[in-house]
Amino acid sequence: MLGNLLKPEFDELILARDWNSLREAFTEMDPADVAEVIEDLPAKDSGVLFRLLPRDTAALVFEYLPPHQQTEVVSTLGNEDLKNLLNEMAPDDRTRLLEELPAEVTRRALTTLSPAELKVARELLGYPERSAGRYMTPEFLTLPENLTAAQALDFVRTHGQGRETLNVLYIVDEKRRLLDDVRLAALVLAKPDTRISDIHDRQLVSIPATADREEIIGFFEKYDRVALPVTDSQGVLLGIITHDDVLDVAEEEATEDIQRMGGMEALEAPYLDIGFTEMLSKRVGWLTVLFFGQMFTATAMAHYQDAIAQAVFLSSFVPLIISSGGNSGSQATSLIIRALAVRDVALSDWWRVALREVTSGIALGLFLGALGALRIILWPGAEGLYGPHFGWVGIAVGFSVVGVVMFGTLCGSMLPFLLRRLGLDPAAASAPFVATLVDVTGVIIYFTVASAILTGRAF
Repeated sequence: MLGNLLKPEFDELILARDWNSLREAFTEMDPADVAEVIEDLPAKDSGVLFRLLPRDTAALVFEYLPPHQQTEVVSTLGNEDLKNLLNEMAPDDRTRLLEELPAEVTRRALTTLSPAELKVARELLGYPERSAGRYMTPEFLTLPENLTAAQALDFVRTHGQGRETLNVLYIVDEKRRLLDDVRLAALVLAKPDTRISDIHDRQLVSIPATADREEIIGFFEKYDRVALPVTDSQGVLLGIITHDDVLDVAEEEATEDIQRMGGMEALEAPYLDIGFTEMLSKRVGWLTVLFFGQMFTATAMAHYQDAIAQAVFLSSFVPLIISSGGNSGSQATSLIIRALAVRDVALSDWWRVALREVTSGIALGLFLGALGALRIILWPGAEGLYGPHFGWVGIAVGFSVVGVVMFGTLCGSMLPFLLRRLGLDPAAASAPFVATLVDVTGVIIYFTVASAILTGRAF
């Protein structure tokens, strides 16, 4: 937050083009605070500020900027500055940047990398999108299996500079197959002559390079590690994923799920960076499906036009009935999607969830139905509005609400299970989709109940 507090002061220095004072001020600040200062600047000014920073500091600051700002900065840098920036970045952060850049800019960026960094970038970009291979970093430290604890500590001192993390060290054989991991604390506390292969302080856990984002998050949640190794199908150690990378992954996954739950395709870039045409394409698909779904609601009402003709006021309660079902279904959908995401429930728990939601739906329906019935029965001038049998109208509306709310909660809770069982993302069971589905059935339930109760009563 320091950057925000001092922003007026920096704005004055930028307007005055006092680059020397800015350089001195930045040397005393944390990279995250420098990024806050740069984030709201025009691309031309942010590019100038990056050229003021030392090479290693510039790379750290760059990693804190949002993707759209990174793209703008890259477009202002010359080849030499871009080369310095990319070569100093952590490989996993550089991979995400190269994914976000336009194709022509990515090609230019790749030509500026050193041969060693270019090899790493190509390897990371060769893995499937959103897989563990894309998020891992190759900047980690491995230990030969034949070292003692004392030798291993000497090895760390001589080879640990510039590694992503030294909290966990990885023991490999001559073919770089992962044998075990050892925490630095356990290594320090072990007797000097203890072989590192004999230090077993916890179970070895690794992530397949092809694991998707949800699996990555699940591994970290289950095993509570600060870093996890990434291996290929032969058990060869390829890289590591650290906890800060997982925070980024979790944020991306949550954003995608929330957007899908809103009834649209997930955006692949920040909101303001999405073009008008692309934004329309992301939203029009679901809206079209929902529009056709609502047509069935009109069809269902047309089927009951005779009942409506006999008691026109019945149509005035349609919004009340179907909105109750849609709202209850949307609630249930949101609860179950999140429960599945955080593994509060499993697929095998579907019957327990169904029983719970049916019970909840009946209880909620009785409460809302009672409110609806009382509203009709106690409303001043009810007989004039709804006829001499207004009490039966209230009962019909009340029972309809019970049925619609119960169906809505059951449908909303079971749809995510069905999608997961089919291998699809439960977030696709968006609240608008469930609401539209319940609208159609709500009309059928309402007029069926109303017809059964009110048939033979003159209005």
